[in-house]
Amino acid sequence: MTIGSTVLGYPRIGPKRELKRALERYWAGRCGEDELRGTARQLRRDTWTALRDAGLDSVPGNTFSYYDQVLDAAVTFGAVPRRHAALGLGPLDTYFAMARGVESAPPLEMTKWFDTNYHYLVPEIGPQTRFTLTDRTPVEQYREAESLGVRTRPVLVGPLTFLLLSKPDATAPGSFRPLDKLDELLDAYAELLGELHDAGAEWVQLDEPAFAADRTPQELAALRDAYRQLGELSRRPKLLVAGYFGDLGEALGVLASSPIEGLAVDLVAGSSTVDDLSGVRGLRDKTLVAGLVDGRNVWRTDLDAALSTGATLLGMAAEVAVGTSCSLLHVPYDVEAEPDLDPQVKSWLAFAAQKVREVVVLGRALREGRDAVADELAGARAAIADRAGADRIRNGRVRSRLDSLRPEHARRGAYDDRRVAQQKSLGLPPLPTTTIGSFPQTTDVRKARAALRSGTIDRASYKQRMRDEIDRVIALQEEIGLDVLVHGEPERNDMVQYFAEHLDGFASTEHGWVQSYGSRCVRPPILYGDVVRPQPMTVEWAEYAQRQTRRPVKGMLTGPVTILAWSFVRDDQPLADTARQVALAIRDEVHDLESAGIRVVQVDEPALRELLPLRAAEHPAYLDWAVESFRLATSGVADSTQIHTHLCYSEFGDVIDAIVALDADVTSIEAARSRMEVLDDLNAVGFGRGVGPGVYDIHSPRVPEVDEVVDLLRAALEAVPARRLWVNPDCGLKTRGYAEVEAALRNVISATRQVRASLS
Repeated sequence: MTIGSTVLGYPRIGPKRELKRALERYWAGRCGEDELRGTARQLRRDTWTALRDAGLDSVPGNTFSYYDQVLDAAVTFGAVPRRHAALGLGPLDTYFAMARGVESAPPLEMTKWFDTNYHYLVPEIGPQTRFTLTDRTPVEQYREAESLGVRTRPVLVGPLTFLLLSKPDATAPGSFRPLDKLDELLDAYAELLGELHDAGAEWVQLDEPAFAADRTPQELAALRDAYRQLGELSRRPKLLVAGYFGDLGEALGVLASSPIEGLAVDLVAGSSTVDDLSGVRGLRDKTLVAGLVDGRNVWRTDLDAALSTGATLLGMAAEVAVGTSCSLLHVPYDVEAEPDLDPQVKSWLAFAAQKVREVVVLGRALREGRDAVADELAGARAAIADRAGADRIRNGRVRSRLDSLRPEHARRGAYDDRRVAQQKSLGLPPLPTTTIGSFPQTTDVRKARAALRSGTIDRASYKQRMRDEIDRVIALQEEIGLDVLVHGEPERNDMVQYFAEHLDGFASTEHGWVQSYGSRCVRPPILYGDVVRPQPMTVEWAEYAQRQTRRPVKGMLTGPVTILAWSFVRDDQPLADTARQVALAIRDEVHDLESAGIRVVQVDEPALRELLPLRAAEHPAYLDWAVESFRLATSGVADSTQIHTHLCYSEFGDVIDAIVALDADVTSIEAARSRMEVLDDLNAVGFGRGVGPGVYDIHSPRVPEVDEVVDLLRAALEAVPARRLWVNPDCGLKTRGYAEVEAALRNVISATRQVRASLS
């Protein structure tokens, strides 16, 4: 089987989110394991047969996951923490306990998959971890596909990436690194590869995206040794090692010289790889999978340009195949499922199904010549030209406004002066308590939004229902005893999509769902043109909420970097220019909230770390424009207006200086799962503003005990003085239920009062 044309992975949540619904029924006890597994089996079969019928020469397998592919690898090779193994649950429920936690066993930490908005579970590896092949799902799924007449190419997280993304467990001494366990892990991989070979698999794909980031000489040596050992196995399938999300750098030569049969490279994010490949020794006897079709964005491929790139590679390898730059996990299923999308914008787009067709067309063109696909090339050419010349993508007014910006537009007064003015205005107690923004989205709230969209209720009725929900949220917060309140965001479908629907330059989809983690899905908006705010977006709701209470209510906004990170962004101008356009729209909203009497405004930037380039040399330029766009959005208000920001679920060490440079008055940050580790990083750079390290992990259904929160607050007080310490959950409460949220917040308030008393 030649690879010919392929994709590196495919969406798995289901075109109608079938897996999401089945998972949530199972977790709620409304269906059994057999029903959940039946839904999963049907989704796998639909994917395999669709990809085969679309004309791919090689179909990826083992890309399905109930929650996360890194968690799958941990379970496959026996890296189950003792606290989860001791629960005595069946394999599936142990797996979910690792992902979601149970009362007696917190979950694994969760963070972003490189610079994407996908979250993975962080394996915990220690000296006592014993890697063995304990789960044979990859073999079972290979046989399952074969029974349907589809010979797949099983996909596994590569051993180096698995260990480099892991963290030492609680038993590990300070000198221990998960990479120290590489030889033992390779033995388990060798056993799995042998079983896949015996099952009939001709190729196996091992994903090593960790090497698109900077790596030490020791890590590159480990890569060399690992693929020498795996390549020299006598009983294994052919190995295709996939590196994506950027240039492989020195790892390219290491892999090319190893005894593997194939190498997949990202020629979209790592465009310089084309030049690098020409001088790499060892490629001529390998299959090279050229990632010519963007697996992360939704614009149609310029097939002429991609084909020209592919043609330059011919002769560099024994076989040049066409593929996607990375897995299509990061894009929606099918643009044809969007009948209401603006026809012109729709003609510029390619979702997963369309990208598969692009791969097939390019593969055929490389084999048979351009004439064999002349109509497809002409159609792509027309769409590319139409998009480039469309008047709707440019707005002279916003471009003129950007040209007039000066440095002082992104500056506020001295923080010490602001702190005094804010305390005088707000009068908050030590360890002020708040939440991150959203409250649970009930069935009634969702039904009301759906009814407004369908026209079964009018705007006035919808507005009253939202006000009723705001009344409920405000009353609950006052009764629990929170100090700074939120309106709960019942009117918002998503923290980015809501703003996209109120800004010119964006398009929204109806079915363009993308998995974020587990059953959590988002519909990233499509940013296709210049961004303009026609009218206020949140002021009405915040103003109403503030009228219901004498306590301060936060205005809640999403920052420019996060709006870009969680959208499919135009690729015809620098990201920095687009970020400044979004920042101006948010700046106008901040000003209007202040004018409406809102004294606290939170501008969330959870994606600040997410967009950080994987190579350190590219960090300064990105951080300059990312910080500037946030400050542009939040400057221009009085010293007495308190600006908050929120960051979550990332490794923050690389952006600590940027967090300081944001110049927010209060920064709330994920810290419950990592037990306040981030505070050490903040202290190391002399962070001197308000900080709210999360004390309640909202991504788990667990309700934290009072003593647990007390311990976290005391740990935080060792790093942050009480006058700067805030108390809050890790993130918004949208995905949780009211019963657990109320219980958790009551425990948080009880713990805060206990710690406050000890301060005096």
